[in-house]
Amino acid sequence: MNLEQLLAAKEIVVTCGSGGVGKTTTAAALGTLAATQLGGKVLVLTVDPARRLADAMGIGPLGNVAVQVRPEVFAAAGVEPRGELWAAMLDTKQSWDDLVERHAPDAATREAILANPLYRNITSKFVQSHDYIAMERLYELHASGDYDLIVVDTPPSRNAIDFLEAPARMAEFFSSRFLRLLIAPARNRFVNVASRPFYTVADRILGSQFLEDIAEFFILFQSMYAGFVERAHAVERVLADRRTTFVVVTTLEASPVREAEFFVEALAAKHLHLGAVVLNKVLPGYLLDEDAATVAGRLRADGPAVAAAAGVQLGPAAEVGRVLAEVGDSFLNFQVVAKREAEQRAELSVGTEVVATVPYQDHDIVDLAGLVQLADHLRR
Repeated sequence: MNLEQLLAAKEIVVTCGSGGVGKTTTAAALGTLAATQLGGKVLVLTVDPARRLADAMGIGPLGNVAVQVRPEVFAAAGVEPRGELWAAMLDTKQSWDDLVERHAPDAATREAILANPLYRNITSKFVQSHDYIAMERLYELHASGDYDLIVVDTPPSRNAIDFLEAPARMAEFFSSRFLRLLIAPARNRFVNVASRPFYTVADRILGSQFLEDIAEFFILFQSMYAGFVERAHAVERVLADRRTTFVVVTTLEASPVREAEFFVEALAAKHLHLGAVVLNKVLPGYLLDEDAATVAGRLRADGPAVAAAAGVQLGPAAEVGRVLAEVGDSFLNFQVVAKREAEQRAELSVGTEVVATVPYQDHDIVDLAGLVQLADHLRR
């Protein structure tokens, strides 16, 4: 199987990887590949706080509302897509508002939550807030049936694992002992002797009004607990479904490789499908050619003699020989790195259906034409 076949067989592709390995660009290129070669309606959803995707796809600022990459942008890149390419970026605030609208048991509860003075601050800074709402948004988009394929660009590094665990952690928080302590005074005026010191200290530091606001907020939020838990289980089922796959993106430097190995192990532990590993910025294969290495060895050992034997007339034989020796030495040094990369590639290939390599490039991808070129590399 190659990446094109993998995309054709799936409905959700989740890209994971550490920062700086080209994960966001790879996600955009995968979406471009699907839209140009496979047809259908393709969405690239980024949950990475860094807003790089829009620049590469030639579209304006992104938000929750998906924006289509215009046909004329494809035409300028020299391609005619078979399908449509759309892009969106998670808007945490809007997504939380939509969630409350969807899960609140009645209009009064919905308005009370949205009007609570702590709501905006807590939903923007609450641990797991961004990751949880990202999963909500992904589930909502998939369930809508509007897209044939959704490619998800996750936050960098191990945050991607938090992204996967966020629904269960959020549900766990709403049933935690700590939350029960916070809302107990509002639920029951009687506070037992064991918990009174907690409230005494909290009241002294935070103030009684602040505690009441917190309790009111979480009591209102707990009315949506059943919806949170139900959705968390639904998201987990979608991620484990055969129509969902994960793509780990990495370079072959030491630190990113360790992160990639961590992702591969974590996905296996969670019984999630690892569809592909994308190796970015890989040295070209000709560096492994043994005949070329033999020539490079001769150049390094005796560049002047090689120059003289070849009848090179580009300058003084000694100077030309020195340059040839440096060329041979450089080739052999790069070959050492290329061999190490080949070994790392073999190790990362275990347990995955597809391993795609992208050669090192001396320029950044800044437009759709660059994404199309990257998509061609990924097809091979």
